[in-house]
Amino acid sequence: MKTEYTIFQIDAFTDSLFKGNPAAVVPWEGEWLPDLKLIELASENNLSETAFFRPRKEKGEYDLRWFTPGVEVDLCGHATLATAFAIYEVLENKSDVSSLKFHTKSGLLEVFRENGKYYLDFPARPPVKTEYSPNDVASCFNIKAKEILKARDILFVFEKESDVRNLIPNHEALKNLPFFAAIVTAPADSGKSYDFVSRFFAPAKGVPEDPVTGSSHCTLIPYWSEKFGKKELNAYQASARGGHLVCEDREERVRIGGNCKLYMKGTFYLE
Repeated sequence: MKTEYTIFQIDAFTDSLFKGNPAAVVPWEGEWLPDLKLIELASENNLSETAFFRPRKEKGEYDLRWFTPGVEVDLCGHATLATAFAIYEVLENKSDVSSLKFHTKSGLLEVFRENGKYYLDFPARPPVKTEYSPNDVASCFNIKAKEILKARDILFVFEKESDVRNLIPNHEALKNLPFFAAIVTAPADSGKSYDFVSRFFAPAKGVPEDPVTGSSHCTLIPYWSEKFGKKELNAYQASARGGHLVCEDREERVRIGGNCKLYMKGTFYLE
């Protein structure tokens, strides 16, 4: 007997379709399926993340899990943003709830809706020194970084925006690094509407390049806030799709804001 499930595809961190980062969002009831089945569903969706969420007894609170096509991840920004958007604007009117609370592998995460935007309240993951030098990891890209740091991910810092936009990743070299993923970043060119740019690569986790990454900004915001000496920043992720993020450093936490657009609502079936 087939069971029907609803699924949404939502573009996050964008004001228009076909930009930002597409996430699959799946409302759930009852017990989770086995992890392998959830990974298979994410693989079938073939997006960087599929989010599964289910309501808790408390109003406005949910369990939330994220999967790439290969693994479950501990933190995902764009799929959390997309899930909040689905709850507020697609599934039900939550206008009497000022924020949504998600129980996740990274603890309690809150999403606020303010002035037409959604804001993630996430844990800060400031980068620290690493044993790697730019020469040690020079094979990862066609351009050598000026600085290497680490958090959950390894962070490559480049001199200028064009370095980040034009670099070519060596996915095999990146797969061999003992990190979840690789972030590359540089200050924005003067006169731009944003302060810094980045890209994100996780080939070992089934994501060769992520279009727009909320979790990487848990590391980027503390780094650039210190460099620029200011708490409020604007960011641009310079992938092929591209995405804008509104950022704020709040010491132990970071705030990451953006918009979403609904692309698709559908049904899938399991036997």
